[in-house]
Amino acid sequence: MNFNNLQSEWQNENTENVSIPTTLEKIHSANMPLEKIKKNLKKEFIYQILSIIFIGVFPLLYKLPKTAYAPYYLLFTMFLAVCIYYLVKLYIFFKRLNNYTLNTKDSLYETYFDIRLNMEMYKTFGFALIPFLILYLLGILYNKNPDFVSTNLTNNSLLLAVFGIVAFSFLYMGFAVEWWVNHYYGKYAKEIRNVIDQLKED
Repeated sequence: MNFNNLQSEWQNENTENVSIPTTLEKIHSANMPLEKIKKNLKKEFIYQILSIIFIGVFPLLYKLPKTAYAPYYLLFTMFLAVCIYYLVKLYIFFKRLNNYTLNTKDSLYETYFDIRLNMEMYKTFGFALIPFLILYLLGILYNKNPDFVSTNLTNNSLLLAVFGIVAFSFLYMGFAVEWWVNHYYGKYAKEIRNVIDQLKED
């Protein structure tokens, strides 16, 4: 076999129709939404910690009577325990995101499902805080006008109003939590899902 003939045939071969695999490029395109999720999570930690500190010093800023300190901080301790539990979980998730390297389909799947799982956990965290918010609001209402509340406690219209406010607060906070999670995390999770769907078509 003539080596020179082989070499000339190879050089003359039409390479216009040769397609370069884009799978790796598609996988790497998921890095941008992942970085945005990490950035939002980082901001979230700062906001959450500042909010906890603000709620902790609220009696001093609002000048609550000293008799209200004990029930307030009892409620705050339970609130703090719930916050710490969920924030530790979210921090562990954040650390995991930093360790993910999106270079295979499997790593992309794993990252996507981890994000979806933690989005649901974040929603649960938001829903778990709703009762505390309502109790805080009722406490402030009672502190502002204790005589009105105690004298009208058996008043049916007042009770209906309180139940209406509680129900509205639950619904409003539920929708707010859903919107927050979908706006700051869900749309980026969808971008990663789109990359996964494109890889399935290849």
